[in-house]
Amino acid sequence: MKSKFLLPFLALTFISCIGLFYNPAPVAQITSNLNPADIAWMLTAAGLVLLMTPGLSFFYGGMVSKKNIISTMLQSFVALGVITVLYVCVGFSLCFGESFHGLIGNPFTFFMFHNVDLNANPLLLFALFQMKFAIITPALITGSFAERVRFNAYLLFICLFSIFVYAPLAHWTWHPDGFLHKWGILDFAGGTVVHMSAGYAALAGAMILGHRSSFGDNKHQEPANIPFVILGTGMLWFGWFGFNAGSSLGANTTAVLAFATTIIASAAAMMAWIFFDAIRGKKISAMGACIGAVVGLVAITPAAGYVTIPHAMFIGFISSIVSNLAVRAKNKYNLDDTLDVFPCHGIGGISGMILTGVFAKDVGLYYGHTTTFFYHIIGLVIVSVYTFGMSYLLYKVTDKIVPLRVSKEDEMEGLDFTQHGETYKLKKPMPVINR
Repeated sequence: MKSKFLLPFLALTFISCIGLFYNPAPVAQITSNLNPADIAWMLTAAGLVLLMTPGLSFFYGGMVSKKNIISTMLQSFVALGVITVLYVCVGFSLCFGESFHGLIGNPFTFFMFHNVDLNANPLLLFALFQMKFAIITPALITGSFAERVRFNAYLLFICLFSIFVYAPLAHWTWHPDGFLHKWGILDFAGGTVVHMSAGYAALAGAMILGHRSSFGDNKHQEPANIPFVILGTGMLWFGWFGFNAGSSLGANTTAVLAFATTIIASAAAMMAWIFFDAIRGKKISAMGACIGAVVGLVAITPAAGYVTIPHAMFIGFISSIVSNLAVRAKNKYNLDDTLDVFPCHGIGGISGMILTGVFAKDVGLYYGHTTTFFYHIIGLVIVSVYTFGMSYLLYKVTDKIVPLRVSKEDEMEGLDFTQHGETYKLKKPMPVINR
């Protein structure tokens, strides 16, 4: 018996058995005049956001070496299980429970989804939608330490990250009593809560784990499966309509605007990335097109429901250029952020947050108002310091409990086999028969 897995198994057993004895108030039936279209749209949006996590697994999995495809994809996919259980227990309550001085929610307000019912305010639907955001955020981090992280250490880290980084940020930004929310900081769908937090955690992770053994080799490591990257990008782009337009919390005109700004920003970012590569002497590549599209999706996320379509195009364009330059700058330093999570998600989220303060309709700097922009800059500093510092600390704590990094021998053999006992092999192509 592997004793190191006994404790998490017992913890899951305990949580599961709570349902046998924990008897909250019965769930109320829907008796109010809720708009069925709103309910249908939010259920659809929640499903779309859920699809993004498998999409991310293909997006990341196609970029790594063949011996690490399964491990990289599983690191994203397993968050569907781990974070769902954690979110039902305490995550939603920490994010949206009774506020403690605008800093964190009471963990017992919605413990085990107690009081999350279907009465006049369909809180259960909102909780399920928000759960998908909590799932994908730690999954985004995995690209920074791909090909060298120990799987059970990763599981511990994402639990700690969700409690001590994601939940406070969500409470600060989206809870009515959160202090960033009261300052007027705008984050329509998670540019700050999701992408900046994941980006800074990725930066800290790359620094803590160090570079891969093969990092800096003269031979360029080819992505294992570029069609996987294209497939993952398509799934992410499709799911992102739920991510952004769903954050309108109803089937309304704001959802339409967010839908439109999302596709416009991503399209502009994709084209900006490949043309910027081309004028620098690079070939137009599928990888570049996919990364550019995702950067545009990241950058428009905080602004999606607040800006006009022309401004969305500019946000996608300029964020793509900034992230492209950030990737180039990162490559000059001895920092092995394997899949460029910080330059793309971190810098993309930062760009989006700043530009939301500039272009937010009627309150942004572009419209002659300085207050919103000023608070966005202050919020940017606070979020950056907290997310990077706390993530760095959590990596250290995790490493003390379970070593974060696999052995050099395991790394060289590949995590698919050494961590999971599985391998990825493409079938040999059928022979061509000349007739």
